[in-house]
This record gives sequence, C-alpha cells and structure tokens, in this order.
Amino acid sequence: MNKHRKRWRRARQALTLAFFILVPVLLFSVLKNLDWQEVHQALAAYRWSTLALAAGVTLGSFALFSSFDLLGRHYTGHHLPARQVLPLAFVCYAFNLNLSAWVGGIALRYRLYTRLGLKVSTITRVLSLGLLTNWVGYCVVAGSLFVCGLPRLPAGMEIGNTGLRLIGALLLLVAVIYWLACGFATRRTWRLRQHQISLPGIRLATLQMLMGACSWSLMALVVFTLLPKGADYPTLLAVLMISSIAGVITHIPAGLGVLETVFLSLLHGSYGKGTLLAALIGYRAIYFLLPLLIATLTYLVLEHLASQRSTGDRSQTSG
Repeated sequence: MNKHRKRWRRARQALTLAFFILVPVLLFSVLKNLDWQEVHQALAAYRWSTLALAAGVTLGSFALFSSFDLLGRHYTGHHLPARQVLPLAFVCYAFNLNLSAWVGGIALRYRLYTRLGLKVSTITRVLSLGLLTNWVGYCVVAGSLFVCGLPRLPAGMEIGNTGLRLIGALLLLVAVIYWLACGFATRRTWRLRQHQISLPGIRLATLQMLMGACSWSLMALVVFTLLPKGADYPTLLAVLMISSIAGVITHIPAGLGVLETVFLSLLHGSYGKGTLLAALIGYRAIYFLLPLLIATLTYLVLEHLASQRSTGDRSQTSG
C-alpha cells in the first residue's frame, strides 16, 4: 500500500510538472495560428445584440456541460458542493476544447479534484460518466440527423449519403443498447484492473442522453446565431457532428483547420465563403477563446484557494 502511494505521489508530481510545461506550449500553438486582424474585422461586422445572443448561448452550453460533473457526483456519491464542482468542470471543459482532452479532460481534472480531496478511483468514475454523457448524446443527435439524410454530402464523397445513413443507424443502435443495458442488465458491475465499473440506473442514463444531446445542439446554435437569417439549423448541426468527430480523429487541438475545412466543404453551396468564415471566426472567438480566457483566470483562483486550504491543513496538523 505504501509503495502504491509513493508511486502515485511521484506520478502526480510528474503529471503536475508536465502540465505546467505543456499548457503554455499548447496555448501558444492555438493562439499563433489565429489571424487576430481577421478576427477583429469579422466580429466588427456583427451587431452587439448578435454577439450577446451568441455569448448567452455559449454560457448556457458551458453551464450544461459543466453539469455533467454533477451527474458524476450523483453517480459516485461524493459530497463536494456544486460551488466547487461547477467552476472546476468549466475550467476543464474550456481547456479540453482548446488544448486537447489529455490536458483539460484528464490531467487538469485529476489535479483539481485530488486537491479537493477526491480519490483517484472516484475521479475516474466521474470522468468516465462525463465522457459517456457526451458521446451518448452525440450518438443520439448525430444518429438521428444522419438517418434523416443530413447533411447532404457532395457528389464524389466515398462514404455517400447511403453510407452516412447506415452510420447514423449504428450510432442510434449504440445509444439504445446503452440505455437498455442501464435499465435491464442483470449484471451491473465489472472490475477492470483496480477500477470498478457500474452501470447507472435508467433514469440517470436517460438524463445523460438528454443533457448530452442538448449540449451538442447548443454548440451548433452558436454558429446558427452568427449566420444570416434563414440559416438551416439542422444541417448546421449535422455538419458540426461530422467536423467534431473529424477533429477527434486528427487529434488537432481545438480542431484548428478541421472544423473550417468541413464546414466550407459541405456548405460552400449554401453560404458565401466570407459569410461562413466570419461565422466560424466568431464561433472560435466566442465559444473557444473567450471561455479559455475566463477559464485561465478561474484556474488561477482555484489553485490559490487550494494552496490556502493546504496551508491551513498543515497548520492544523502541526498545531
């Protein structure tokens, strides 16, 4: 047991060091690829009311995604209050979007939760449930849209519209199997190495599907608000589903270039290139960069509060 604790302590120290080295490097790689003059010009063309609406939708999206960790609290039974869980989850989501899941979704979440006193096994279960919520929601939304024939793929694409419908049916099947397993499986717990995996109840699984689906829908709604009136929201949402999975496959932080390429390739016949690029630049500024800035400041506050708690605990122990 002592050897295990020492190994974990060393691993945590190495992870912390790697985190403080990696974050500035990745942050620079994100920012240096943006043309700030182009961002300024694109956003200057929007009305303040439009930007405020997009920012409001973004706020709702981040609040909903951060609430995935509240589902994790219910699932694991840990007793950290929502006032600690929600800011932590917000920081992790913003860093996850911009700097990859390894930084935000995993490394940062383990660091912040351990500083609040959660066990590694509990953090793993919270993280796992959040990932399931996100991707089960993706299966519901993407599967439904693909089955309905959205988006219409340009001629010449290898997968074709029929192939896309089949993928949609498969995604919906995955979501239904998960939901049925949560409701009716007789065996509900497995052990994977030192971790215990338990299926949530059907009510929690239903809530996962609803929250995950709404989270993806709000992301597309930000782009929708930045496009001219008459934009086709279901098609935009379907294109976002494709660009998101393409970004995951390529492992490019923030999907830089991937999102733009997919949107321009699939929607070039529906919108002018300048109009679409302006919306995507606005989307990156409002949904990615602004939350990242706020999350960075929030992270510094969380680290300061954690340091104060550690100092207080040491003082009580020595006293």
